[in-house]
Amino acid sequence: MSTPAIAVGVEEEFHIVDSGTRHLVSRSGALLERLPKERFTQELQRSAVEANSKPFTSLEDLARDLVALRGTLTDVADELGVGVVAAGSVPLGDADTMKVSPDPRYEQMLDDYQLLTREQLICGTQVHAEVADRDLAVLVSHLVTPWLPPLLALSCSSPYWLGSDTGYASYRTMVWQRWPTSGPMGRYGSAADYERMVDDLVRSGVISDPGMIYFDVRPSAHVPTVELRVCDACPRVDDIVLIAGLFRALVARELESARRDPEREVQLEPVRAAAWQAARSGLEGELVDPEEGTPAPAGEVVLRLVNGLRPYLEAAGDWDLVSGLAREALARGSSAERQRRVLDRRGRMEDVVDFLVAETRAGTAALKAGA
Repeated sequence: MSTPAIAVGVEEEFHIVDSGTRHLVSRSGALLERLPKERFTQELQRSAVEANSKPFTSLEDLARDLVALRGTLTDVADELGVGVVAAGSVPLGDADTMKVSPDPRYEQMLDDYQLLTREQLICGTQVHAEVADRDLAVLVSHLVTPWLPPLLALSCSSPYWLGSDTGYASYRTMVWQRWPTSGPMGRYGSAADYERMVDDLVRSGVISDPGMIYFDVRPSAHVPTVELRVCDACPRVDDIVLIAGLFRALVARELESARRDPEREVQLEPVRAAAWQAARSGLEGELVDPEEGTPAPAGEVVLRLVNGLRPYLEAAGDWDLVSGLAREALARGSSAERQRRVLDRRGRMEDVVDFLVAETRAGTAALKAGA
């Protein structure tokens, strides 16, 4: 199989926590004043910042860039006496004390959406895969949807919400799904059809701009990519690299499928149900098998995804790295489960925050060693 390499890039969102109390704090302004403006930006809440990688065709190069960005961020955070956490949520915080970033768009969102905006104390990992043809990007955004729940399961890192165990592996998913444009993306026959839908939603007044299209995967509004948005932020860089490699392979496979059968359509109801199941159980329970539509152990579903993508992973030179990272992720378990084990030791949410700060800082020794 010979196909052009698809460049991938990552947007990482990070929580900011007070190093003493371990609670969320609205300190993004102080951080961003000291961070490179071309690589870091504000988020909706002042308790979060976003880092933007460059696009790469090599997953190893992507990993090095992500590790370097985390190093820059944690160095500045240390100077300011705060910690940074890459996870879907952090256990300690108070929505009533948080502030939106000083931006007219965000202030309008607060006025329009009220509690949804105030409780948007969540962070995600977005992966961009290059697709230059806008019509194909629209089709692929729809066709990849059945395999998104396993990617979500690999990222699950938000079991706690405002001091309580939610019973979910990704409660961020539950918070995110409240937005009016969230969920899997339907089928549109062309980029023009898709843009008309977006224009109709903006004209309705329910959303204010195209950036508020919050589908699990969408054609990016500002770069020629297909953008994965369903995943939690990941404490470990190697989990991000794993997800990026799998998503790139999925995009490559569905690009072929879209060219062969541009009329194919995915039923979205089973995808929504499977995404809920992934958010509920992560890697520790069962996932819905996308091919059979029946429950199966999460490890089996993930390995079926990996093995099914082998030709595309091999074509990109990713097979050894991605298959190895997948085995390690399954052996290690989800971040949600690791956080629960930390809490079980002493029953202190502060320990969970310390654990997440340490994992975020560490990056990944294996990928650093291979750099």
